[in-house]
Amino acid sequence: MYMEALHRAACERTVRALVIGAGEYGLSFIAQSRRTPGLKVSAIHARRIERGVAAFRHAGLMGEAIQVCETLAQVEAALRAGKVVVSSDALMLIRLPIDIVVEATGAPEVAAVHADAALRNGKHVAMVSKEADSVVGPLLHRRAKAAGLVYTPVDGDQPSLLMQLIMWARVLGLEVLCAGKSSEYDFVYDPASKRVTSLDRFVDVPSFDALWDLGDRDARAVVRARAEALAAIPQHTVPDLVEMGLVANAMGLAPDVLAFHAPIVRTPEIADVLIPSQMGGILGGTGRVDIVNSLRRPDEASLAGGVFVVVRCEDRRTWEVLRAKGHVVNRSGDAAMICRPSHLLGVESATTVLAAVLHGRSSGPDDVRPRFDVVGRTTKSLPAGTRLTASGHHHEIEGVQGLLVEARRAEGANPIPLYMMADNQLAREVPAGTVIAADMVERPKGSLLWSLRREMEEAFGLR
Repeated sequence: MYMEALHRAACERTVRALVIGAGEYGLSFIAQSRRTPGLKVSAIHARRIERGVAAFRHAGLMGEAIQVCETLAQVEAALRAGKVVVSSDALMLIRLPIDIVVEATGAPEVAAVHADAALRNGKHVAMVSKEADSVVGPLLHRRAKAAGLVYTPVDGDQPSLLMQLIMWARVLGLEVLCAGKSSEYDFVYDPASKRVTSLDRFVDVPSFDALWDLGDRDARAVVRARAEALAAIPQHTVPDLVEMGLVANAMGLAPDVLAFHAPIVRTPEIADVLIPSQMGGILGGTGRVDIVNSLRRPDEASLAGGVFVVVRCEDRRTWEVLRAKGHVVNRSGDAAMICRPSHLLGVESATTVLAAVLHGRSSGPDDVRPRFDVVGRTTKSLPAGTRLTASGHHHEIEGVQGLLVEARRAEGANPIPLYMMADNQLAREVPAGTVIAADMVERPKGSLLWSLRREMEEAFGLR
């Protein structure tokens, strides 16, 4: 079907890509590109040159095959000689005869600069940096479409994979009650030690056996008890909000609560929990987005940060047949969970990159609108002058909790998107429990991200 046609097209033409960012994603994408028919990473941008060189070496390239360049003339000569290029000058590399820019820095301001430059230079954009996408993605999508280019989320990341799963369900006529993803790291329960572990955090819960199964109990009560018992382990993260915000903007779904429920559930329980309350679940309605913290034993398979939809079972007889085949159908038989239990980072991103260039197709839908913003609420008092640094693996801001709210103009007393405020300073003291407003943050000089945001607000009529 579609994948076969894509493979055939890739065997007939080589797609040339520029990767911006040499982190985990860039490393995996470049390594897999060496095995992907029709895909060549011609160059990589890295702030630290040695990381770019290391990424190509990891992919199997050695010695003179890799050329570090400082000028456009050097780059062009290296490409003519069949070499791959490493440079710290992203804007120079964007001007090369490449087809697509894969932006994977994770830095909101520079990612916006790179995407803007790529589109202005006639290049497709695969946007891995969700931080920028969450602030101005709909505008960049619209700009690309007007120019006959593609601006797309990326397979290998949950938003793209979940958008496709939702579209698939809609094509089949399945009503999506809730769509979501498993958080990055599981809650693993060891029945022998009575300990629940998530990464380096753990809680000893001698009575957790009583919370392991839903049984015939109220799902809301069990979910609430688990959350309380495991309160010492973080259950909400900003990246989860950002990713599901992108899905909400693309698919017209909405959060049920501003910070998400993020229930701690076993995979067979998802269809019992993430359904409307009148069906026995925890949601206030249908068409929702949320996440789950996946609970499992050490010997059980993980959802591995996978994505899922919970759909209504209109034809009960068919779904009972599917239950017997091992599908996840809830206790009352009126909802089922269908999942894609993996996301493979850059290993599977070639589908997006090839489809964008060869078929002019995005991995997401055609109509993306700024419906929701991820904003921040303080968890402690922050004094004037505080630099809101986004740091760590999850690019979180210390003292700030994420919320997913209706998108509004980032001005005055309106909330400011989280990654607009990132790496900027507070103009005044902000008490604990306050949603940070636009006028609480000092406007940075010369910020393209902020300028693009204002352009997007005008283009889509945000108030």
